[in-house]
Amino acid sequence: MSLHTGTGRCAGLLLTVAVAAGALTGCQSIADAASASGCDGTESRVEKLESYGVLDSRPEGAVVPKGFEKPESGCWQDSGDVQLYASRTYILRGDKAQVAAHYRTVAEQEGWKPDRDQGASNGGQFTGLCFTRDEGDRAAALDVYFLTKEILEAEERKPGPEFGSGSGYRVEVTAAADGSPADCSG
Repeated sequence: MSLHTGTGRCAGLLLTVAVAAGALTGCQSIADAASASGCDGTESRVEKLESYGVLDSRPEGAVVPKGFEKPESGCWQDSGDVQLYASRTYILRGDKAQVAAHYRTVAEQEGWKPDRDQGASNGGQFTGLCFTRDEGDRAAALDVYFLTKEILEAEERKPGPEFGSGSGYRVEVTAAADGSPADCSG
C-alpha cells in the first residue's frame, strides 16, 4: 500500500524542521501524530475498495496503457484529511459517451447511486461521472473522469502519446478513512 502525502518539497522541509524541533523540545512531533492516526490500520479498507468490480470493468475497445498495468491503491494524507483510494486507468479511442454509458450501467448494477453527472457542466461535453455508495459507516465514492497530459504530469507520471488525444480516463473509488460521507473530487 502506498502513502501519498500531497505535500510537496517545501512541506517536506517544514516537516523535517518540525520533527527536529519536537526531538529537541521533547514534544511529540507532527510526523508521530500523523502516523499514530492517519493511514495506520487502513489496509483492509483499501482492500475493500480494490474489490469493487467496476474498477476492472471497461467498455469494449478500452485498453490498459503502458505504465498503468497494475491497479493503484493506498492511503494519502493532506491537511488533516486521510483518504483511501483504489483506481484503474484506461485508454479508449472511441466516443466518450461510450465510457459514460458503460459506467452508468455497471455502477447501477453494483449498487452505486448517481451523485453528479458532469456532462452538463461542460456544455454537454462529457467530462466525468460521480456515484456514491453508503454501507453503514463505510461510505465510498466512484469517480470516472478523463485525464489530460497536465493531470498526469502533476502526478509526476510520464504520459504516453495516447493521452494527447484526450482518450485516457480513470475509474477511482475513494473513501474517507474516518467513514465520513463520500463525494467525488472536483
